[in-house]
Amino acid sequence: MRIVVLGAGAWGTALANVAARGANDVVLWARNADHVAEMQAEKTNRRRLPGVAFAANLRASSNQDDLAGASAILAVVPAQAMRGVLTDLASHIPAGIPIVVCAKGIEQKTELFMSDVVRAVLPKNPPVILSGPSFADDVGKKLPTAVTLAAEDGALAERLAVALAAPWFRLYHSRDVRGVEIGGAAKNVLAIASGIAAGRGLGASAGAALIARGFAELSRFGRAFGAQPSTLMGLSGLGDLVLTCGSAQSRNFSLGLGLGRGLSLEEASGGKLAEGAFTADVLVRMARAHAIDMPISHAVNDVLGGRIGVAEVIEQLLARPPKAEA
Repeated sequence: MRIVVLGAGAWGTALANVAARGANDVVLWARNADHVAEMQAEKTNRRRLPGVAFAANLRASSNQDDLAGASAILAVVPAQAMRGVLTDLASHIPAGIPIVVCAKGIEQKTELFMSDVVRAVLPKNPPVILSGPSFADDVGKKLPTAVTLAAEDGALAERLAVALAAPWFRLYHSRDVRGVEIGGAAKNVLAIASGIAAGRGLGASAGAALIARGFAELSRFGRAFGAQPSTLMGLSGLGDLVLTCGSAQSRNFSLGLGLGRGLSLEEASGGKLAEGAFTADVLVRMARAHAIDMPISHAVNDVLGGRIGVAEVIEQLLARPPKAEA
């Protein structure tokens, strides 16, 4: 069994090491030949996940021919780059094998979820979504982690969950593809809001309220797009939301933390990718088109777009008229 992991970031590296337990050959694929040569020589990815040694059957490569013979491909590239990467490699990807998307976002230009992007580029390959409360550093250090893996074919989801599992990495399988990918995309935007609140020093009570009301927004959005309530209440929904809204390990929370402290968007990002910054606008557009009430997400999008300041947006949210909790 060969598993190819597209993307040699921290998360891709951590997942490649996990996958190496259940596969004969795991390829960590990256475009940068110098980075690949460095990883091969050192048997680690010190640029992205330092201190984590490669498994014996894990190798780095920039050769597209290494995709041939793959049993599954894990696409661990940013959501907005997913279409481009899959398009470039399409002729090298065997038909019929599953594409396991490990990115959390919605394509900005098309308003397509990641599973739909896979279907558009690779119509002969079933899309699978892996998502849940997980940090690459934790998985790399073999700390206990549980996530959800969803495919429309329940048997496929179950087989992949078994193949990718490790004693410290537990996968629950699901058929609710839409629910799993919505949880992963929406929680990133809400994590920015939690970071802003923390950066402003608004306290633990405000932080808890944001998570609760943020989950209400996520749930409304999920229901509108056919997600199952049990999925939204599970690891890939509420579980991931709680993790990313309360830890500086989350790039989205850290971005909000910097914004709350008065930094510019560029300063707050620190040069790191925060998927929520790219998802906010498309999430709000889709919510508006379906008449879904998402005030926190709207507020985050307005702050990111420079249309309103942090202090003003907090004042506006607190001044919203009283309503029944729902």
